Amino acid sequence: MGRKTSYSWRWRLAALILLLLAVAAGWLWWEAQGWRPSREEFPTQGVLLGESDGVVEIEALAAIGADFVYLEASAGGSGRDAMLGDNLRKIGRSSMPYGAVHSYDPCIPAERQAANFVTIVPRGAGLLPPVIALDRLAEDCEDEVLEAAVESELTTFLNQVEGHAGQPAILQISPRFEEAYGLASRIERNLWLERPFLQPDYAGRPWTLWTANPRLMTEASSQPLRWVVVQR
Repeated sequence: MGRKTSYSWRWRLAALILLLLAVAAGWLWWEAQGWRPSREEFPTQGVLLGESDGVVEIEALAAIGADFVYLEASAGGSGRDAMLGDNLRKIGRSSMPYGAVHSYDPCIPAERQAANFVTIVPRGAGLLPPVIALDRLAEDCEDEVLEAAVESELTTFLNQVEGHAGQPAILQISPRFEEAYGLASRIERNLWLERPFLQPDYAGRPWTLWTANPRLMTEASSQPLRWVVVQR
């Protein structure tokens, strides 16, 4: 009888611990959905928008605390974000500062990608610096691309895009891209890094923008948004 009682209490204790862990996990998940870095530490904060975010009420972004918007615009040699036109029209009715993002493809020549970007993104003195998203690796290309060619072509692309924009670009480098090529230390541009909830350090030098919460729930959209902060 004593053994049965001891087993019963151990089972109940284990069940209680599992319940508490589940409650704690649920609470952390709920808190994470609304988490943003402190305004005291990072006064300027904004969002990154693209077709994966669906329809977003641009006019409501200021109300939730966004100071700027970056729009995914072009990709590779011919890609265009499906929501770009709609987002640009909405931004045109607001005073929200915005900039454009190009998703760079190391498999496609720099000239073709630059032509795609400058065709889609208008030249405007009021635009924020262009952002080049670096995530795809050359090892994914059908034809072999040498590592040295990745940096060379990217430099060519940057020269053409910056000539169009009239200002230096920002490199949005993913952890896997930096691990593969280590370009953050070799190309002198401001960096945009990503890591949920924890400040990123994988580039080996200070960052300018940080995707702090990639799934922030807000009243501006039914979908979670990518929340970005600026480090001065």
